[in-house]
Amino acid sequence: MRQQKFRILVINPKTSSTNIALYQNEIPLITDTIFHTSNHSPEKLSITEQCRVRSEEILSYLYSKEINFSKLDAICGQGGLLRPMEGGTYQINETMLEDLKTGYGGEHPSNLGGILAYEIAAGLNIPSFIVDPVVVDELEDVAKISGYPGIPRRSVFHALNHKACGRRAASELGKKYEEVNLIVAHLGEGITVGAHRNGKVIDVNNGLNGEGPFTLERTGTIPPGDLIDLCYSGVFTHTEMKNELHFNGGIKGYLHIKNASEAVKLMMSGDKKASLILNAMCYQIAKEIGSISTVLSGNVDAIVLTGTLANSDVLMKKIIERVMWIADVYVYPGENELQSLAEGCLRVLRKAETPKKYGNHFI
Repeated sequence: MRQQKFRILVINPKTSSTNIALYQNEIPLITDTIFHTSNHSPEKLSITEQCRVRSEEILSYLYSKEINFSKLDAICGQGGLLRPMEGGTYQINETMLEDLKTGYGGEHPSNLGGILAYEIAAGLNIPSFIVDPVVVDELEDVAKISGYPGIPRRSVFHALNHKACGRRAASELGKKYEEVNLIVAHLGEGITVGAHRNGKVIDVNNGLNGEGPFTLERTGTIPPGDLIDLCYSGVFTHTEMKNELHFNGGIKGYLHIKNASEAVKLMMSGDKKASLILNAMCYQIAKEIGSISTVLSGNVDAIVLTGTLANSDVLMKKIIERVMWIADVYVYPGENELQSLAEGCLRVLRKAETPKKYGNHFI
């Protein structure tokens, strides 16, 4: 039977650019990045103005490529900082739009993804979707207890890539994602390691607020007593302290570089400090994987290593040699956000998955 062809426009906004792609089923016909001028930067424009400018530039680009808009079946945008929700593909509605426009969960370029997708799709009278935003929360109740009543553990992680890689690994195992237990480690500017049980991420470190291993720029979990002393030392303001933890820790803090390939080159040249710091990062990642394996009681079908750091064979070897006793390890380099968004949208268009309604699946 001949497979039906669906065309999907995918939109993934960044701080000063927007990644877009046109897919025909799983095949990208066009993939490109639209760079926005400094006059269109977030600090100079409201979210409404940003959407207007970006929408105009996206449409102008597509017109220049002579795209036939009448052949588009759907538009899918990157999900933003919404309310905690189950994983899945969500059709964008007015409730979601309101939360994105008002910045319910905070300001972030990804908030623009759903707004842009909805507004462009509305003009074409086709549906718009988001897939597995970073606020996917499938944590079990026991995983939300932090040890201090006023600070519950929150689920904020690279849900889109986690879930896409989980499906890919399950397929390689000859099973459905809902039938396997996996540990997925997204290794990029942020690092999140999740326990996937039967299609749900039941525990994961909060990569946004500093849980888990240190990264290229982030500190990860650090001794709280010493951190409290530093916060009240008078050296940093509240904003400066947050910036230190998010942008001046990790590899950048120790080696004064934040490019992973440069750090690896430095290590391979014999630099002892670079070797120590990179070994420590891999050690912490492996320790996080080992720790979260207990969430699955050691019943792990596979470990998945993904993200930009997975492009480094040297770093992957250091992690794999520490965790391979737990389960077989699959390495899927990169983040593949556009592909993952298109695939999530396709599952709905093919009726393999029912789209969820934002407002019905809050945690």
